[in-house]
This record gives sequence, C-alpha cells and structure tokens, in this order.
Amino acid sequence: MTDWIEIGTVQAIPRRGARCVSVPGGKIAVFRTQEDQIFAIENRCPHRNGPLSEGIVHGGSVTCPLHNWVFDLATGKALGADEGEVRTYPIDVVDGRIFLAADLVAVAAE
Repeated sequence: MTDWIEIGTVQAIPRRGARCVSVPGGKIAVFRTQEDQIFAIENRCPHRNGPLSEGIVHGGSVTCPLHNWVFDLATGKALGADEGEVRTYPIDVVDGRIFLAADLVAVAAE
C-alpha cells in the first residue's frame, strides 16, 4: 500500500504553469496544463540542468527555458530530434488536492 503526501492544491498552480516541491534528492516540478491535467517530473533538464518548472507548458509538454528541449510531461521523454528523458512521478488528485507517493520521495533522493 502506498502512502501519499499532500503537496498542494490544483488551484495553487496556474494553468500552463508549474510549482516546485523540494525533496531530499532535489526538486520535483509539478505542472498544470490548460486542461487541468497535473504532472510531476524531475525539475532538471538532462541537457544543461535547466529548471523545467520555469519552462513553457504547451499541451502535454514543457520546453526547457535554457535551450528549448521539449519533454512529454506524461512520459518524461524528449520530443523531436532531442534525446534523453527526465524522471516522472505518479501523483493523485483528490478533491483538488495533489498527492505524491511518499515512497517516490525516497526514490528521488537516491
């Protein structure tokens, strides 16, 4: 059974925006799309460590603010000609509250 940690509310994240959650291993970026889908991914672009939470959200993707690499928010995979991926984290949304699996926070620290 998974234990979940509440990390905030959907309303606290602007549409097509992000917020960061600090965990022992760094930061997780939590995104909200225009359609109110919520995704959580590693907040570090593998290309040049750009802060993905500061990128442009479009559809189900985010563009890194440093060098325009684009990542699929659901899979973490780079899109287009770029290669690489970022870690994704399952989340749960209940009554507008966002939860992250507690065991995943520990994995992020490794």
